[in-house]
Amino acid sequence: MSRRETKTDVILIGAGIMSATLGTLLKELDPDLKITVFEKLASAGEESSNEWNNAGTGHAALCELNYTVEKPDGSVDISKAVEINEQFQVSLQFWSHLVNNQVLHNPQDFIRPLPHMSLVLGGKNVAFLQKRFEAMVSNPLFKGMEFSKDPEKLKEWIPLIMQDRELKEPIAATKIDSGTDVNFGALTRLLFADLLKKGVEINYKHSVNDLKRTKDGLWEAKVQNLNSGTMETHAAKFVFIGGGGGSLHLLQKSGIPEGKHMGGFPVSGIFLVCKNQEIIEKHHAKVYGKAKVGAPPMSVPHLDTRFIDNQKSLLFGPFAGFSPKFLKTGSMFDLITSVKPDNLLTMLAAGAKNMSLTSYLIQQLMLSKEKRIEELREFIPNAKAEDWDLVVAGQRVQVIKDTEAGGKGTLQFGTEVVSAADGSIAALLGASPGASTAVHVMLKVIQKCFTEKMPEWQPKLKEMIPSYGLSLKENPQLLHDVHTLTAETLRLSEKSPIHH
Repeated sequence: MSRRETKTDVILIGAGIMSATLGTLLKELDPDLKITVFEKLASAGEESSNEWNNAGTGHAALCELNYTVEKPDGSVDISKAVEINEQFQVSLQFWSHLVNNQVLHNPQDFIRPLPHMSLVLGGKNVAFLQKRFEAMVSNPLFKGMEFSKDPEKLKEWIPLIMQDRELKEPIAATKIDSGTDVNFGALTRLLFADLLKKGVEINYKHSVNDLKRTKDGLWEAKVQNLNSGTMETHAAKFVFIGGGGGSLHLLQKSGIPEGKHMGGFPVSGIFLVCKNQEIIEKHHAKVYGKAKVGAPPMSVPHLDTRFIDNQKSLLFGPFAGFSPKFLKTGSMFDLITSVKPDNLLTMLAAGAKNMSLTSYLIQQLMLSKEKRIEELREFIPNAKAEDWDLVVAGQRVQVIKDTEAGGKGTLQFGTEVVSAADGSIAALLGASPGASTAVHVMLKVIQKCFTEKMPEWQPKLKEMIPSYGLSLKENPQLLHDVHTLTAETLRLSEKSPIHH
């Protein structure tokens, strides 16, 4: 076996949307940085970032009910929704900067305007949705949101959902036209194509098998070339682990104390995909419902218009599934080998705490196609099985850790960055809202891991992201300017011409 050590400034592990975003930000801030990328698969954006492995929703908390909670006094807390919306605005600003600077050419290759809607049935849910609407519409971030419980109005908004529907209970929906459909797979590939042009070394079919700290403070990665089988050693001052579900194992191998007592629980998703063009044409929105009791927040049912390869498609789901793999292309031993002496108690506590989740997943796994079609009929009353195919989406590894609020073995639903105290290594774990907030999350990595560079980089960051360091909800004029700028640059107003 040949041994050679190659030095670089930055190593990015995994060629998904997170590494693509971090690499792009770093190259914009310091064009001279030497960046090396390792990806186990044959091309970029093939795992969680792939367009068939995620819902393609630009998560801005416009329609996802799990970001707004009803408090004991009956009021609705929208603080989490505000936070996620502000984070998505950061992504929109950065993408606009990249379009204006010819890094990305045609925004329609990866983003389209699409109404985002929430739909509920039953008196109690309708009352909640109305309260949520009133709380949100008073905030400038959610300007333009509409609410209706009039079936005639809903027929205009969602003809397919209202067709042949027997109205046995109250129904209501909110709609906001500033929602988006984002093809994160396409965006990832476009960003990597640009990084390649800028001299970033991208190694596909290369698996990082080990990470350790050397005496001189560098990180050494042992990398296997999957084509030739040879092992290589690469060293860098900074390493980012953006390997989706594969990040946990590498974080554990790094041995940093911040990665201890953490575990992961894999959940897979299955979507129904419509193959009848006539039905696809009748729907134009992302419509989110309410999660079933006991269901994890990432399994909120939704009926989504999607644009994939310039084709309009229609997906329903996700149905949760379970596989012990941490990646679609992972190993059946991923879950078991992630259990270590330091996280064993955390994992056991999580198992005991989440019995309802376990039983929910077992029920979901046992659903026949006909049962899944029955769930679809809550959205499309006259849905027929022959019009739909099942597609297995990506694996998501939910973070398990000990928290003050939740105690030992708390299951975290969200996106989490774990970094060493000295900022020399960072790993991204978790799931939704993930890709939508990639720019915000990677800026946090840069602030934490390139602290000494921040004063020098501030002006450039402000230029790329006008709202950098400011709160949009507290600056209505800035919010207005940002909205106008991003809608125009990314062609997000429904009225703007569509270029194919």
